[in-house]
Amino acid sequence: MVFKSKKFCIVLSSPSGAGKTSISKKLLLKDNSLSLSISCTTRPIRKGEINNKDYIFINDKQFESSVKKNEFIEYANVFGYKYGTLKKSINNFFNRKKDVLFDIDWQGYQQLKQSNMDVVGIFILPPSKKELIKRLKTRGRDTPKEMKKRMSLVQNEVSHFPEYDYVVINKNMSECVNQILNIIRSERLKRSRYLDLTTFINKFRN
Repeated sequence: MVFKSKKFCIVLSSPSGAGKTSISKKLLLKDNSLSLSISCTTRPIRKGEINNKDYIFINDKQFESSVKKNEFIEYANVFGYKYGTLKKSINNFFNRKKDVLFDIDWQGYQQLKQSNMDVVGIFILPPSKKELIKRLKTRGRDTPKEMKKRMSLVQNEVSHFPEYDYVVINKNMSECVNQILNIIRSERLKRSRYLDLTTFINKFRN
C-alpha cells in the first residue's frame, strides 16, 4: 500500500552569503518531490537571471496591486526591494503532489507560520563571521557599500534562528545538503502527515 502524505513547505533562511541559494539548487537536483517557490520581486534583474525562472520581476505598482488583492501568502521588504510569494503558485505545486522549498528570510518565514500552511523552518548558519565575509567577497556580487549594509544586518538576521525548527551549520556544502535532505525525509515520515494511515491501522482492528 502506498501512503499519501500531506504536502508541506520547507523554508531555508540564512544571513546573506551563508549559501542557502546554492543549497536550494542542490536539494532540487537530489529530491524530485521538491519544487522551488519562485518569488515576485521589484529588484532589477541581474546578469544571467531569467524572468519567471529565478524570480518573477514586477514593478512597484504591480506589487502593491497584488498586496491589495491579498494575492501573496508572504511578502517583505529586503535591502530596499520588495519580495513576495503568490498563493496560487504554492497551491499549484501542492496539486502536483510536490513539497515546496522556500528561499526566504525570517520575515517571510514568520508570515508563513501565521498562515494555514504546514511549514518546516531550517536556519542555515555560516561556520564563522570571518568565513561569511570571505564568501560574500568571493561571490563578487556586491559593491563595498552593499557589503557593509549586509554585514550590518547579519546580527539581526542571526538573532532569529531560535524561531526555526532546525539549525544547520554550512561548513561543508555536501554535508549540509545531506543533513537538510535527512530533515525533509524525516518530516515526511511524521505520523501527522499521513492522510490514510488511520484507515490502514483500523483494518488490523477488524
